[in-house]
Amino acid sequence: MKMGILPIAPVDRLVREAGAERVSEGAREALAKILEEEGMKIAKEAIKLAEHAGRKTVKVEDIELAAARM
Repeated sequence: MKMGILPIAPVDRLVREAGAERVSEGAREALAKILEEEGMKIAKEAIKLAEHAGRKTVKVEDIELAAARM
């Protein structure tokens, strides 16, 4: 089991909130990996947007715009 950035328990809760009764360990880990990869893409794009605006601080609007572009 590879440990990533995201804790597995919240990923499990996310899938259960979506309607699953049970979630396998592999499914939790796969979703966590995908969420981390997508989150990293959005974060990197948000950083570029903040830098383009002359800021060091990433703001909500940077994250939202970066996510909309993905």
